[in-house]
Amino acid sequence: MVTHPDGVSMALELTVTAKGQVTLRRAVLDHLGVTPGAKVSVSLLENGRIELVAAAARDDIKDLRGAMRRPGQRPVSLDEMQEAIEAGDGR
Repeated sequence: MVTHPDGVSMALELTVTAKGQVTLRRAVLDHLGVTPGAKVSVSLLENGRIELVAAAARDDIKDLRGAMRRPGQRPVSLDEMQEAIEAGDGR
């Protein structure tokens, strides 16, 4: 079911090409919030059903900023990192 801009759910029927491809209609893409070049994720479910969702963007390194931050832990400088690497871990 796709939600129409008026808030009404509607079912869409798509045609499969000879190559096994399906073109998603603009209403589906808008509903997923995807734009040209974006990726979607397809999950194969029971009873021949699928789930189609917008894939998380993974191609922007800026999204990783702060990923390793831990509450209460101070940032480590590049010099401190290099010193730790050079010192090894004692193994």
